[in-house]
Amino acid sequence: MSFFNGSRLTNEVFKLDVERVRRGWYSDKYFENITATLATLATDGYHFDGESPILAAKGIDVSDVAVGDIEVEMQWFTRRKPYSLVCGVDKALAMLRHCTGYFDAGGKFVNTFDRLAVEAVQDGVFVHYDGDPMNVEPVLKVRGRYRDFAILETPTLGALSRGTRIATNVYNVLKAARGKTVLFFPARFDAHEIQAMDGYAYDIAVQRFNVDFKGHLSPFISTDAQGDWWGGAGGGTIAHAAIACFLGDTAETMLAFAATRPVEIPRIALVDFDNDCIGATLKTMKAMFTRYMELREAGQGDEARKYQLYGVRPDTSSDLRDVRVEPIGDPELDCGVTPRLVFDLRRAIDGAYLHWNLPPAWLDEARQWCRDVRIVVTGGFDPEKIARFECLQVPADIYGVGSYLLSSCSHCGTNNDFTADVVRVQVHGEWHDMVKVGRRACDNSDLERVQ
Repeated sequence: MSFFNGSRLTNEVFKLDVERVRRGWYSDKYFENITATLATLATDGYHFDGESPILAAKGIDVSDVAVGDIEVEMQWFTRRKPYSLVCGVDKALAMLRHCTGYFDAGGKFVNTFDRLAVEAVQDGVFVHYDGDPMNVEPVLKVRGRYRDFAILETPTLGALSRGTRIATNVYNVLKAARGKTVLFFPARFDAHEIQAMDGYAYDIAVQRFNVDFKGHLSPFISTDAQGDWWGGAGGGTIAHAAIACFLGDTAETMLAFAATRPVEIPRIALVDFDNDCIGATLKTMKAMFTRYMELREAGQGDEARKYQLYGVRPDTSSDLRDVRVEPIGDPELDCGVTPRLVFDLRRAIDGAYLHWNLPPAWLDEARQWCRDVRIVVTGGFDPEKIARFECLQVPADIYGVGSYLLSSCSHCGTNNDFTADVVRVQVHGEWHDMVKVGRRACDNSDLERVQ
């Protein structure tokens, strides 16, 4: 599926709208225009009738060049500093494989992919950029008749830009989190059709992090669609809307959730509904442990496992101060999910059992039950905020990250736009540089020949 296993995804996974891709439905119109122009010139037998200063300087006669059938070398690259974690290559290759070619006079599509020379990197490799556009690292190179694949520039660039941006953003978040689990929560911030690619890019980043840092992270996605390309399944906690259905009672919501959902689904309580994360956490913990203890004493160990609280999730809005946080007059330090809130929450969780009037025989188990409760923090987290939490050693166990993972901003360094340039043309059987000023043909040692 990538760099990690040496195989590539195919269109059985992507399910491309092949017919409309072939007809330029997803392409910028000027690519359709140049394709039609070149095809017409080829039919008319046109030969170059202009001037080529670049080739004239080499003493090459270009008067017999059949421009309509010109063969070019094109390279695809991105310029995000200092690196990008590449993703989307396999989808771009699927577009080339199924949509390179032309429609004959009878309207039948003639696939000419086998006439191309294609080199590509694997999803999951890095490319680096030092700020000099003359020093890019291509992730894809194609040699062949330009009019056969010209209209694919737009959708292939889109696949690479989107996938690489998500993968790089996720990777940077994972590094900031120092090996802690990062929940992938951006589904609600974009069109649903893109979830499969986004989830795949997230998984690529998790695998890359595990390779680079000898980690053992598992991917955690929120929708089944996000796992479509690699076999993952969505997971989740509860929503504020669920608590509203239980009339604002977080503890009762979790009891009902635990009773009705399969035991393998983690029980994570959302605890900021009434802006009192500690209060809601303590009430929920006591209710869950009480039911847990009752079932254990009744000999129903399997049923009791349903009431093991996996974690609590404070999600306090950035413009609210939790009622348990003492104000110090700085909104950044007072509002939202702050380090102080999480420190206080951890202390409350660890000592909760001391207030449950338990029989002595239950104290050790109750202590461990409490210590096993994780804190999942969400709400406006990005690498900077996560790094600040880690620097302060805030006892957050898991980070949930949403809109940042979709971020594409030149100023904040998350722009992963890809470009494709024709860099060489074939004339009289030889390849000659032919690229606009400021660019040049580049190489990448990770490029592999695609059969």
